[in-house]
Amino acid sequence: MVSGKEKPRLPFKQRLPRQQKQRKWFQGLFVLGTNSYLAGFFKGTIYQGPLKNACLPGLNCYSCPGSLGSCPLGALQGSISNPNQQISFYVLGFLTLVGGLVGRAVCGWACPFGLVQDWLHKIPTPKWKPEHKELLHKLLLQLKYLLLLLFVVLLPFLPTVTGQYGDVYFCKYICPSGTLFAGIPLLSVNDQLRPLAGWLFSWKGLLLFIFLSLSVQISRPFCRYVCPLGAIYGFFNRISLYRVRVDHAACTGCGNCIRQCPMAVTVPADPNTAECIRCGECAAVCPTHAIKVGFGHLKEVEMKHVDQSGETA
Repeated sequence: MVSGKEKPRLPFKQRLPRQQKQRKWFQGLFVLGTNSYLAGFFKGTIYQGPLKNACLPGLNCYSCPGSLGSCPLGALQGSISNPNQQISFYVLGFLTLVGGLVGRAVCGWACPFGLVQDWLHKIPTPKWKPEHKELLHKLLLQLKYLLLLLFVVLLPFLPTVTGQYGDVYFCKYICPSGTLFAGIPLLSVNDQLRPLAGWLFSWKGLLLFIFLSLSVQISRPFCRYVCPLGAIYGFFNRISLYRVRVDHAACTGCGNCIRQCPMAVTVPADPNTAECIRCGECAAVCPTHAIKVGFGHLKEVEMKHVDQSGETA
């Protein structure tokens, strides 16, 4: 049973803007705090202090001029591609700890590129929902797992079999976050780096343009279909301590949560799928308060509307 009185809650039409503002404030402050080496943006250099040895939870590029930490995805590729080093148990432990605690809440609350996609999607233009094309949507959802296997694991690892160094393939050839937060700021300030920007920077610039353009019409296309880090955290969604809980006794099946979800999660049927980013917008639009997002156990919510006789209250 849930003890104690709950605070009165606002109608969902008022709660949604408040929820969105809270999350945007947290995202913005987190991104600013973890990228607060301002001298790097003016000098075109990278912070190399002791904090750089630690991983940040989101897709925060190591080479970003202001970044105080490292991207766990880049660190993972770096350890896999080194023939003289075993895979980094620090990075694996970090990903397991963060994933076990909050799952893909990192994507919804702490990723710089996720924040940019959210901003762009607010531009008032006609929107497209790929989930309405069910087969296409399901196929695209598998893309991030393919990229994880191929560009994060296999391609960096294969050269090490013959004693050669591999490469950080996803960071080098695909990652738009690195282009936006590292490549462009460094090249715009550091004159010595500009002659080195060849076809590869042009290719990644094109990918960045595509993802940013898609973000205007599609909610978080990179997070949904491409990001290997989101794929890793998604493995933990069903067991993470921070989770979505649905009181099915209180759910009316109105569908507000599904329509509001930026990741097209069928919330009442499968709230803790690997696609959920724990943004809380489903809970904010639920008229019966049947959805909770936070730390806790599902049974606590299910039992809330059951009296001592075992019948639904």
